[in-house]
Amino acid sequence: MVGAELHSRSVWDATSVTDQTPNPSPVEPVDASRETRDIAEVAAVEIITTAAVHLMSAAAVKCGLAEGPDAAELQDLDGARRLINALAGLVTASAPDIGSEHAAPLRDGLKSLQLAFREASVVPDPPGQGPGERLTGSVV
Repeated sequence: MVGAELHSRSVWDATSVTDQTPNPSPVEPVDASRETRDIAEVAAVEIITTAAVHLMSAAAVKCGLAEGPDAAELQDLDGARRLINALAGLVTASAPDIGSEHAAPLRDGLKSLQLAFREASVVPDPPGQGPGERLTGSVV
């Protein structure tokens, strides 16, 4: 697997925002070439699936599926709709390139989120007009 070659760095580590100051001091120079090499060593499939998982996680929270007493406060169906649309676009566009072994679980997760959105929505969208459904087809 590619992860072993990354010197214990995942795609998340290579692309995540840190708490470092935006302008590092001259005493601690940033090695941009190392960062570029790290992300270059990550397989495209891993980057795509990682992005999809981040979209799924955020959409789940915004659909009200977060755990804990504040789950209802975190619900934001407008934000969930946008995230699910983006996820549907990513999954649909990348499926031929990432293969069915990677695309199938992403499609399952997407469909689960589409159904959760419908369940959480006070006024349900007509069939085929829910988030992402113009790309995936109706989930009902």
